[in-house]
Amino acid sequence: MDKLSDREWTVLSALWETGGAELGQLVEALRPHTGWNRNTVLTYLTRMEAKGLVAIDKEPSPHRYRAALDRADCQALERRSFLQRVYQGSAGDLIAAFLKEETISPQERERLRQLLDEMEV
Repeated sequence: MDKLSDREWTVLSALWETGGAELGQLVEALRPHTGWNRNTVLTYLTRMEAKGLVAIDKEPSPHRYRAALDRADCQALERRSFLQRVYQGSAGDLIAAFLKEETISPQERERLRQLLDEMEV
């Protein structure tokens, strides 16, 4: 699967938050953040269904829309894509860059140490 666009993330986030919804409910959930009208939301849902990102239950009327992928799978996909694109797959370089630019609390530092220790088998 290709990298998700920002707009696809927006639609999927609304679907994850609602657990699935009818078109009118999604329009209302998305409008405050996007300003999208009904036709725009329907266009995104239709295109995203073709990509396998959205599932449409066409039995009830009105139709119900839900995310075809769970949030964790999409987050993992984005992490792998970012890691490969920006750091040529080097997780160590990514972590080092974050640690050089951001301070972490003693608790976060301890958690990072625990994670690294757990990785050593």
